[in-house]
Amino acid sequence: MAPSDLDRLAAAARKRRRELGLALTDATAKAGGTSKGTWQRVEKGEAIRATNYVKIDGLLQWAPGSCLHILEGGEPISAEPSTAERGSVISELSPEMHDAEARDVIQLAVIATTDGLPSEQIRALSERAVRDLRAAGLI
Repeated sequence: MAPSDLDRLAAAARKRRRELGLALTDATAKAGGTSKGTWQRVEKGEAIRATNYVKIDGLLQWAPGSCLHILEGGEPISAEPSTAERGSVISELSPEMHDAEARDVIQLAVIATTDGLPSEQIRALSERAVRDLRAAGLI
């Protein structure tokens, strides 16, 4: 990932944290399942482990995968409900992007929570989960 991509994420994360009125404290970071140091690295434009980006997404009330989306040149997706439609989160992502983002998040979760699972099984698990989520109308 290019330094400019990390800088874009750093600027977006700092802006969002200020919008939410969040302090960069140990307590706030721990509430999101990460450390203050990891959060600081993001805001300084430094790379972190891929599994931690999902935690930063949650802290900033972004949809899972938003940090990675920013690093790929996109914009964050808010996880907050739209005022136009109560109970719904409006996303600018296409169905294919929803599937890809869900696949990425599932793979990161599996990697973070299991030891030694072969990559083929991780891919198969994420594909199955995406199919099931799509069939249930959740993505």
